[in-house]
Amino acid sequence: MDLQLNGKKALISGSTKGIGLAIAIALAREGAHVVINGRSDVSLAVALEQIRNALPDAAVESFTGDLSQAGDVDRLRRQLPSLDILVNNLGIYEPKPFEEISDEEWLRFFEVNVLSGVRLARAYLPGMKEQNWGRIIFISSESGIQIPAEMIHYGMTKTAQLAVSRGIAETCAGTKVTVNAILPGPTHTEGVDGFVAKLSGGKSFADFEKEFFQMVRPASLLKRFATPEEVANLAVYVCSPLSSATNGAALRVDGGVVRSCF
Repeated sequence: MDLQLNGKKALISGSTKGIGLAIAIALAREGAHVVINGRSDVSLAVALEQIRNALPDAAVESFTGDLSQAGDVDRLRRQLPSLDILVNNLGIYEPKPFEEISDEEWLRFFEVNVLSGVRLARAYLPGMKEQNWGRIIFISSESGIQIPAEMIHYGMTKTAQLAVSRGIAETCAGTKVTVNAILPGPTHTEGVDGFVAKLSGGKSFADFEKEFFQMVRPASLLKRFATPEEVANLAVYVCSPLSSATNGAALRVDGGVVRSCF
């Protein structure tokens, strides 16, 4: 299937690894001009090499900066004046008991996970409306619906992303600009390896995975961690012109963890 993405310019925030990198590779494979982002020149160089090794003819560039900071968003806007596709993937998470989460941590999670996407959308939405075409995606989480007791501050930010994405979509009514949220379930990324190390008590990943889906996410129909590529498959379709009737939606790629048909 031709997703009609050839030549579309796409930025994926926080895309040196995991879901963000998988989305970048998938978009580049479809012919999009991809801009990846990270805070470190070293991590960006490694990610660029991965993309170019997989796709030697890929149109790909990078932007070094912390897009949770307003100043770096302004600098990006000067370097990259317009976009066709914005994927707000930048995010952090950390398991921590509620009683131990400080005010500073609540604010940091909101700044990184929510305000980064708000600022980027505010920067690029006017241009998308002017050209009457664009795609904005927020990578939220099933944790925005089923708040995890082990990281309530993270769940709060994922719920906020659902509100923001739907609200922005309302401002695009009657245009060819769409705004959607994608809700991955538990996904096996590098960050999850650290999460597992913190919670597993020394178990192997395979043993932890089996116990996790028996005890912590028993509603999962997949019964395993998804791969970043499985999440990217949905994201790339939503980025494409073929998804024109999908707008203001919260789309789950959660392995059936959420027990709801709505």
